[in-house]
Amino acid sequence: MKQQHFDTVVIGSGPGGEGAALKLAKAGQRVVVVESHSEVGGGCTHWGTIPSKALRHTVRRMMEYNNSPLFRDVGAPRRLSFPRILRAAERVISQQVTLRSGFYSRNEVPVIEGRASFVDEQTVEILNAGGKTTRITADNFLIATGSRPYHPEDVDFSHSRIVDSDTVLELDHTPRSIIIYGAGVIGCEYASIFRGLGLKVDLIDTRERLLTFLDDEISDALSYHLRELGVLIRHRETYSRVEASDDGVVMHMESGKRLRADMLLWANGRTGNTQKMGLEPLGIEPNGRGQIEVNSNYQTAQPHIYAIGDVIGYPSLASAAYDQGRFAATHLLNGSSDYELVRDIPTGIYTIPEISSVGKTERELTEAKVPYEVGHSFFKDLARAQIANQGVGMLKILFHTETLEILGIHCFGDQAAEIVHIGQAIMSQPGDANSLMYFINTTFNYPTMAEAYRVAALNGYNRLS
Repeated sequence: MKQQHFDTVVIGSGPGGEGAALKLAKAGQRVVVVESHSEVGGGCTHWGTIPSKALRHTVRRMMEYNNSPLFRDVGAPRRLSFPRILRAAERVISQQVTLRSGFYSRNEVPVIEGRASFVDEQTVEILNAGGKTTRITADNFLIATGSRPYHPEDVDFSHSRIVDSDTVLELDHTPRSIIIYGAGVIGCEYASIFRGLGLKVDLIDTRERLLTFLDDEISDALSYHLRELGVLIRHRETYSRVEASDDGVVMHMESGKRLRADMLLWANGRTGNTQKMGLEPLGIEPNGRGQIEVNSNYQTAQPHIYAIGDVIGYPSLASAAYDQGRFAATHLLNGSSDYELVRDIPTGIYTIPEISSVGKTERELTEAKVPYEVGHSFFKDLARAQIANQGVGMLKILFHTETLEILGIHCFGDQAAEIVHIGQAIMSQPGDANSLMYFINTTFNYPTMAEAYRVAALNGYNRLS
């Protein structure tokens, strides 16, 4: 049988692969997507962003019900098991798969199931689950294989009481207690979820504070409210060994502590999915964490082979990966691209309450000796937050004291990941259009959470008097 040839092979169907494949297909290229999983969507849809946020949403709704005096008058508190909230997440995953499968079929992009590895610079071999291999050739390739949880060799991940952020979604019961090792974004989000379900949670942070990339005030607020929720946070701790048995897990710490729980969730680091892809003979050398180095156009050491998303490391966000895919595709098509990732990429962290930020932190501005001022709005003072019984949180605006340019937006509380985009839109405006005065002179609907911008802007502006 004649070997198939395509203009471009996209390896991976997560947000980055999808963005690239659709951009190329709409430009008239003959594109094929190779996906190792049985369904499209990548880690974002099946093990990462979508399931964890769906779990968090369900738990948060349960907590709102249980904490509402109104509902307490009509019924007892409700408790949901972990398998039950997983079913809600599975429904969302199914909807996402159906939606994204439709994108490929409508744009006549075939999807081949299997693991791809390079035979030479223009050929990949695809091994499917049944052991059958297929070879295809192409002019260009785009690697969007994502990442997976990092596994240290001395931790037995085959034991039923030890899970990572992928395999935790296979948990068929609700444990009474859990140790979460790693207090990054994933660890903090799952600490919120499991504590919301009523588990005893130990969150182990190898650093001195949570999420050090956040503004210090926001990081402090997260620590405070996780502790208020009942999470026990242990900073500056590292493990020495892990013992797992039928009765539970014991984590021995370098400090001499012995922590015991029903389960261990390992959430410390991720590894790029580049193993056994035949990259090294092509001169593409992944680093120790399996990540591929690329130039500003997302080209690897082989100019016709591009790489995007988690497999290249920072910022490791689904939103950024989708844009990277489109930008790489534009360069592949035209030999140049006017696109680039926005300077300030917003972050959304779906803890309870959630966090979002864009732009500089106070620490960064102070170190750069930029004259700035701060405007605060506390949710407890907003009518909309009072109506929704969501008084925890604040909006923080950092702006230049002379030009009033918006330098950073930091939000903590209900709908933070939505609210931040209002500030992001103004920050992206050129020249004088990026100004604190926009928020002062704009009429906001009342009552809304968006009104926090007017309150914070006036608070900050008054500090200049």
